[in-house]
Amino acid sequence: MGAWSAEPFGNDTAADWAYELEGQTDWNVVRDALRVAADTEGSQLDSDAATVAIAAAEVVVRGLGRVPGRAFSDAVTAFVARASAPSAELVSLADAAVVHATSDDGELAELWEDDPDWHAENERLRAALTTV
Repeated sequence: MGAWSAEPFGNDTAADWAYELEGQTDWNVVRDALRVAADTEGSQLDSDAATVAIAAAEVVVRGLGRVPGRAFSDAVTAFVARASAPSAELVSLADAAVVHATSDDGELAELWEDDPDWHAENERLRAALTTV
């Protein structure tokens, strides 16, 4: 049985992607995941790519120290401890990726249609990315 919650890592796709962070010391894996979503219109973005982009944005927020508590995955916690702080460019890319990933006309939004928890989690994520 798979995981399915409104949190960024509350699904199997995002949880599986987190393992790509193991051993990484730079933000390239995160950047690549974000770029896929940021460079694709929301209506054209498949739900898996959107899910991974949201999880990658959560990693950026954790890298900024803007999320209290322990990360969902030990791989995320360890990565954030190893990596330098994310650049302003990466934070901006993460915000753009979340906008596309959560687009009302996108596949992922259709799956989460009318779920207030999913919308609230994404608003929290965007707020953390845009806090100065």
